[in-house]
Amino acid sequence: MYHRFYSGREFLKQYVDESSLVFYQQPADKLQFVKHLQAGAETVMMVGDGLNDAGALKQADVGLAISDDVNNFSPACDGIIEASQFHNLDSLLVYSKRGVNIVKVSFAISLLYNTIGVFLAVQGTMSPLMAAILMPVSSITIVSFTTLASNFSVPGKLKSLD
Repeated sequence: MYHRFYSGREFLKQYVDESSLVFYQQPADKLQFVKHLQAGAETVMMVGDGLNDAGALKQADVGLAISDDVNNFSPACDGIIEASQFHNLDSLLVYSKRGVNIVKVSFAISLLYNTIGVFLAVQGTMSPLMAAILMPVSSITIVSFTTLASNFSVPGKLKSLD
């Protein structure tokens, strides 16, 4: 399976514009290429096998390593994807963006809850019993929201992954 994944340009151009593919680069060349793109105000996602890509993966805004055995692999990157799941990269990116939005909304809900709670506590209008009840209710609200939002925002392709 691994050799099929790395069949080269023909395989990758199904997913990426061929003009943006660069092959046969040394690790230092890859790092300089990423730095060059970032100097032009580009947001860079580096995808590599992690072995000779460590510098470029770390330098990139998002570094994604591809591996056949994700359990025994820890390169300098932000994420690891199984080689057999590379075709789901677009779904992974969509899911990641939705996840960031869910975290932001959860933070806003928590901030609102705590702001109201502190306001009422400072004014002395909230009893200690009410505060003791609202504290776990706040946690349950956040956990429930993130669970529901995550379940409804997962792209269909990712729900059925093995």
